[in-house]
Formats: sequence, C-alpha cells, structure tokens
Amino acid sequence: MATIHKLRFPLMLFAALGSGLIAGVFFAFSTFVMSALARLQPAQGIAAFQSINITVYNPWFMGAFLGTAAACIFLTASSLFKWHQPGAAYLLVGSLLYLVGAVGVTTAFNVPLNDALAIVKPNSAEGATLWAKFLTDWTFWNHVRTVAALLAAALFTLSLCGRAAQL
Repeated sequence: MATIHKLRFPLMLFAALGSGLIAGVFFAFSTFVMSALARLQPAQGIAAFQSINITVYNPWFMGAFLGTAAACIFLTASSLFKWHQPGAAYLLVGSLLYLVGAVGVTTAFNVPLNDALAIVKPNSAEGATLWAKFLTDWTFWNHVRTVAALLAAALFTLSLCGRAAQL
C-alpha cells in the first residue's frame, strides 16, 4: 500500500503533463495543421495525411498518449479508494475525461476515419469525395479530443495544487 501511495504523486504529475502535451498536439491539428492540409489539392492532402498516420506510430507519441491513459486508469482507481482526500474528484473527472474524451474518441472516431483514408487512392474521385468529408468529420472529433485533454490537464493541475496546499 505504501508503494501505491508513493506512485500516486508521480502519476498525477505525469497525467497532468501528458494530457497537456497531448492536448497541445491535438490543438495544433485543430488550429492549423488541418487547415493547411485543406488548402492542398485533395490528392496531396490525402497523401500527406496518410504519411502522418504512418509516422504517428512512434515511441514518443504513443508513449505520451498511451502512457497518460495508463496513468489515468491507475488514478481512476486511486481516486475511488481515496475519495475522502482533497482533489479526488478532480483526479476522477480528469482521468475519465482523458480516457473517454481523448482515448475513447480517438478509438471510436478518429482511427476509423484514418483507416478509411489509408486505403483510398489519393488521385481517385472516391479519394476526393472522402477527403472533403474527412476534413470536416476528423477535425470535429479532434476538437472534442482537444477540449477533453485540456480539461483533464487542468483538473490534474487543480488536484496537484490541492495536494500541495495540504503539505
């Protein structure tokens, strides 16, 4: 039990930093990357996004994205077991926001859209039609992920502030 207690603070800090970092990545896509891709001819935009979808699978991004999710799973359970402690509600809601709003939305919406785009031929009429819908749909769900991850980071930060005031 003492080991779990010792892990709680570093995981809270990691979750705050990780969700903030991921929110920043999502924010970049929402505010300028998708707009820049939309300015390209459909074949070029599709090819560029297909390349992004390949390169996103790297240890740095996946470590931050999935590592933060793992921390959130731990913090969800921890907050339920330590509900009486200050900041437990922030930890629970922040963790659930990240797990549902960032990871869940990615899995349920963004990845299927990515998969559909991955198999289309960039120069085809089907590709151009899919690209127009993709830009709107993918960006909408990315906005949701951005807000969820940013709110999670804020709630983790509030939890850390409450913990610091307690010391």
